[in-house]
Amino acid sequence: MGRDLTLFMVDWEQLSAIPVESRIGRFDDMAWPWELDDVYDSTNEQADGWLWPPGSAPAWCAEYSFFTTTGAYVPHARAGAAWADMRPLVDAPAREAVDSFLGGLIWDAGQANEPAASGGGGVFPPAADRWHPHVLLVCLPEAVADKARAWERVEPCLEELSSPFAAECEGWAGRPDTFEDFVALLREWGGVVTDAARRGWGLVGLP
Repeated sequence: MGRDLTLFMVDWEQLSAIPVESRIGRFDDMAWPWELDDVYDSTNEQADGWLWPPGSAPAWCAEYSFFTTTGAYVPHARAGAAWADMRPLVDAPAREAVDSFLGGLIWDAGQANEPAASGGGGVFPPAADRWHPHVLLVCLPEAVADKARAWERVEPCLEELSSPFAAECEGWAGRPDTFEDFVALLREWGGVVTDAARRGWGLVGLP
């Protein structure tokens, strides 16, 4: 699991206008200048974690830079695995809310220690090799809106997850180091889906 997660908030109408076979390349074109080229402008990185492409043209996507990770996919996979471990100990209302929130982002029912890579759902070409997937997650705008509503139910009951985390995850390899780390990452995802839902945009995660 040495891959990274590059997460984009995306205007789905504009993405839909790009031929399917060209979409991965367009995301690469948007991401690389921010990271490696001389044209990178640090003022494009906002305090809320969103990196917008340089220039005055209206942007159709923005990349999110997680504050609680170094860009690696591992922390997200570990948090998803932690939720899979602890969810049987969580009361039904909170469990259903977190399931709705994390499902398809960093957790899927039936996963083991690593979330299954998204097949792209027709939004992207199918990956030829499951170990080198084209996409890690695809979340359509309507699904993002559902997750934003789920987050409103999750946030008030985060502390309810403390005891289940301590019982099933604390001190285990392959799980978040602390409950605080777990919650901090969930809060970042909460902010991500809230921002995307406010715009009516979707989410795409690339390795």
